[in-house]
Amino acid sequence: MTTTAQQSMLSVVGLTKTIGTQKILRGVDLEVSEGETLVILGRSGSGKSVFLKHLIGLMTPTSGQVFIEGRQIVGLKERELLPIRKTIGMMFQGCALFDAMTVAENVAFPLREAGERDPKIIRDKVAEALESVDLTGHEEKLPVNLSGGMKKRVALARVIITHPNCVLYDEPTAGLDPVVSDSINHLIRRMQKRFGITSVVVTHDMKCAGHVADRVAFLHEGAIYFHGAYCELVASPDPLIQDFIEGRSGDSD
Repeated sequence: MTTTAQQSMLSVVGLTKTIGTQKILRGVDLEVSEGETLVILGRSGSGKSVFLKHLIGLMTPTSGQVFIEGRQIVGLKERELLPIRKTIGMMFQGCALFDAMTVAENVAFPLREAGERDPKIIRDKVAEALESVDLTGHEEKLPVNLSGGMKKRVALARVIITHPNCVLYDEPTAGLDPVVSDSINHLIRRMQKRFGITSVVVTHDMKCAGHVADRVAFLHEGAIYFHGAYCELVASPDPLIQDFIEGRSGDSD
């Protein structure tokens, strides 16, 4: 094991993924240090979400290694992955809330799954998590009665209730208007500063990237095309990067 992998919160080495005849990931090498926010940018179909799922063991690579806090997870059995996954939370793009559960019940779900049964402990931790995402007072609402932004906040509260060391965000501002998107961006930064959480944010939203990123990785055709600071990305004269930033297809008429 490399010294770099030991010092990183997350590290991937030579990661490839082939599904059928399609090469989704083509040898990705990337590290995420403790407490930083890495934003992964790229067009639809570039492999962003597939990459994210490998970081928590939801997908197995065709080849390569994935380290979580220095431990190699590729090839581990499900029971071996469970304690490792407890250190990482994932906020899915669609929020994945349970429709029949209240906000409080949704947020408490990870605690109950982990075996917590004390009503006071559950109630106190739910209150703390909801306060962190500015949703105090909404405990008894059902998801159907929540706005898109509120659903994202509930999903994040459910992630942070177990105090993970790292949170993976899959398109956290997708489908939200600019004002609500801005509030989610502020929330991601707040979680980093308040709890020291390491974050990996997959998005195609340049405004989100500019607001939350410590570093940016631009994924193109399954490989890291650019890796560096956000200011370096936007200043790059590379036509492919500029087409992405400006939302151009790159096709000539």
